[in-house]
Amino acid sequence: MDSTEVATKPHAVCIPFPAQSHIKAMLKFAKLLHRRGFHITFVNTEFNHKRFLKSLGPNSLDGLPDFQFEAIPDSLPDSNEDTTQDLTLLCESVRKNFLAPFHTLLAKLNNDAIETSSNPPVTCIVSDGFMSTFTIIVAEEIGAPVVLFYTIAACSFMGFKQLRTVVEKGLAPLKDESCFTNGYLETVIDWIPGMRDIRLRDLPTFLRTTNSDDIMFNFIMEETDRAHEASAVVLHTFDALEPDVLDALSSMLSHVYTIGPLQLHLNHIPEHPLKMGYSLWKEETECVEWLNTKAPNSVVYVNFGSIAVVTLEQLVEFGWGLANSKLPFFWVIRPDLVIGESAILPPEFVAETKERSLIAGWCPQEQVLNHPSVGGFLTHSGWNSTVESITAGVPMLCLPFFGDQQMDCRYTCNEWGIGMEISNDVKRDEVEKLVKELMEGEKGKKMKNKVIEWKKLAEEAIGPHGSSSTNLDNLVNQVLLRKS
Repeated sequence: MDSTEVATKPHAVCIPFPAQSHIKAMLKFAKLLHRRGFHITFVNTEFNHKRFLKSLGPNSLDGLPDFQFEAIPDSLPDSNEDTTQDLTLLCESVRKNFLAPFHTLLAKLNNDAIETSSNPPVTCIVSDGFMSTFTIIVAEEIGAPVVLFYTIAACSFMGFKQLRTVVEKGLAPLKDESCFTNGYLETVIDWIPGMRDIRLRDLPTFLRTTNSDDIMFNFIMEETDRAHEASAVVLHTFDALEPDVLDALSSMLSHVYTIGPLQLHLNHIPEHPLKMGYSLWKEETECVEWLNTKAPNSVVYVNFGSIAVVTLEQLVEFGWGLANSKLPFFWVIRPDLVIGESAILPPEFVAETKERSLIAGWCPQEQVLNHPSVGGFLTHSGWNSTVESITAGVPMLCLPFFGDQQMDCRYTCNEWGIGMEISNDVKRDEVEKLVKELMEGEKGKKMKNKVIEWKKLAEEAIGPHGSSSTNLDNLVNQVLLRKS
């Protein structure tokens, strides 16, 4: 490619929030933009950049001439841990420390474009919605459009958008600790546009604080406050899944684009030249061979995502619930899953289940969910996991932990009919009963049929004239390629 072609190429700088699920979704989005002729600069924090090199290999981030990786400091204490950083510290650092290094990086990219012609000047910023406090400022300064990509459901985004009103109405922060136990969180909120029967406990858990200066609570409100200032808001969902909420959001924000599920778009693309994976942990692929030996729809897949943590007591109750169901299961137990100690299961549990179970530290989740032997998914209801389960046609048991997971669980179980909730007070008998219902019961069969219907609608959304395909085209042509 000669220098004239380089100079005229659109150049998107993509910056995810520095956590596994956000990075994965943004990287998929970046690949789609790259496929449409964009030069991509993908920005990780130095901490996550190092983790990628460790999990995917020393050359994994070499990129391509027109798909480059850069890193900026996160200003947190250095750590070599193969673990998720403290979210509160991370959010505080995003608020205070990310503007200057991001600004410096963009200046360097534009300088390189002038001096060496090796890359085109930056023409747009694709920012995680939860990085908007500084990315909107930088976009204004360089006169480029900025798209805020919220890697969450429309229902969760609406929940985040309503937190200011929740505060104005005096419902949060909580008055005192008794609100956690006296049924206060069951209060029904009937004024959220496009939503019904939502309880306080379905809203983002960041409101469950008694401190009005709580860092996470304020961070989340700030990061959705400025959404209307962006050139567009992008959501990883599809129109048929959340029509009422999306209608309501469209009347609140002028440019809302649903472009999901991202993986289904990528499935239509012949092999993408960027060969890297998405995982900050090393994926153990031996599980696929194990799944190959199991009957169709017979295996329960268990994974609580990249951030959630449990107590050792909860882990053991889960374990015995799975064991007592007598069903085969594949369980991902991250090295840092148990709070403050090793995730070691009792030897009698291991002996009881060794013929029909497999335990791994991390795995290629989408490959697992799409494996014919997997019949149900016990999940933390993170949004990436929920979308991946829908696109694989796998019903769910939901145990939400924090953040937007409560809302994802509410919609999965109550609106979409493809999940059942497990209470946080984990008991082995309940786990056993629900796992059996999911895999063998009448309700499980209904949920399986329903999730297959949603899977078809997801596939239609990314088809040639589908809503997500059309939205992606419009986003690229009307927003990202717009000359400011």
